[in-house]
Amino acid sequence: MNAYLSPSRFIDSDHPAVVEFAVKHRGTSADLSDQAVSLYYAVREAIRYNPYTFSRDPRTLSASFALASRESYCVPKATLLAACARHCGIPARIGLADVRNHLSTPRLIALLKSDVFAMHGYTELYLHGRWVKATPAFNAQLCELFDVPPLAFDGINDSVFHPFNRQGQRSMEYVVDHGQFTDVPEAFFFSHLQKCYPHLFDDGLPPLLGDLQTDLSRS
Repeated sequence: MNAYLSPSRFIDSDHPAVVEFAVKHRGTSADLSDQAVSLYYAVREAIRYNPYTFSRDPRTLSASFALASRESYCVPKATLLAACARHCGIPARIGLADVRNHLSTPRLIALLKSDVFAMHGYTELYLHGRWVKATPAFNAQLCELFDVPPLAFDGINDSVFHPFNRQGQRSMEYVVDHGQFTDVPEAFFFSHLQKCYPHLFDDGLPPLLGDLQTDLSRS
């Protein structure tokens, strides 16, 4: 388990800001499962989900970068939860999957030229003798806008995207599971994204700046 407890390039659990955040939000319980739950909700809500923050700069994948930015997409939010967990002595790793978002906004689909979100990131925490999935990506306010219940996490059961929203419409569909990693596999991560979205890797592409809530207000 040593690799899942140690700081790494992107899961920089020894970064002072990450350490401060973890200590502040792990709660007062000595039980690691309780601490994991507390950290999950802190990361989910403190870092606003915004897919337009994606960058080809590898530095933006780190936990400390997500914390400093206060808004990010699923992968840096997953590395932040993993980093906080490792600091608290909870083994943690990153999972990557391709998901189809049936409720994605027209602008985001046009940008990606697909309704498949490649390399969706989630966290796995080792609790009660087994690995448990935790997905801190979507903050509660964003979930309300999509009419999807915010994902809960109890430290025992997997917390993964809901397949349907409250109206019974298809929401998230897991298409491909790429497995779990001790850290974000940089070369694999970006090469798969380039394969799925080659137009996003063209030279001269402007920064992908925007806001998902603005998309919703326009739709």
